[in-house]
Amino acid sequence: MAADNEKNFTAEEREAMQAAAKEARTRRSRAKKSPEELRAAGEADITEAIDKLDEHDRTLARKLHDLVSEVAPDLVPRTYYGMPAWGRDGKVLCFFQPASKFKVRYGTFGFEPISNLDDGTVWPTAYAVIDLTPKDREFLADRLRQAIS
Repeated sequence: MAADNEKNFTAEEREAMQAAAKEARTRRSRAKKSPEELRAAGEADITEAIDKLDEHDRTLARKLHDLVSEVAPDLVPRTYYGMPAWGRDGKVLCFFQPASKFKVRYGTFGFEPISNLDDGTVWPTAYAVIDLTPKDREFLADRLRQAIS
C-alpha cells in the first residue's frame, strides 16, 4: 500500500505531508510554552524554512515576512506544510507558497478561511507574487489589514 501512495503523490507533495506531520508534533510539544517562547520558536522555524528556498523565493519570503511583521505584529510566524506562514490562536491566517516548491512560475501569498476577506459571494484568497514593489506591498498590506480586522 505504501508503494502505491508513493506513486500517487509527487515528491513535493510527500515532502509537504512530512512537513505537516513534523509541524503537528512540534505544536504539541510547544503547547505549554509562553507566547514569547512560541514567537521565538516560530521565528526560528520560519527563518529555517526561508533559508531553504531558492534565491528568488527566499527574497520574496523575507520581504513578505517583513511586511506581515510590520502590518500585523500580533500574528505569530510559523510554518505550514514547510512553507512560511503567520497565524493566531494556533491557526494559520496567511502563508507564502514559493514557486520553487511546486515548480510553478510564480509564488502565491494566500489567506486561510479564518481571515476576514469575505466580500459578497466571490473573493480572492490568494495572490500571485513575482516581486514586491512598493505598490504591491501597499496592496498586500491593505489585504492583511482587512484579513485581521
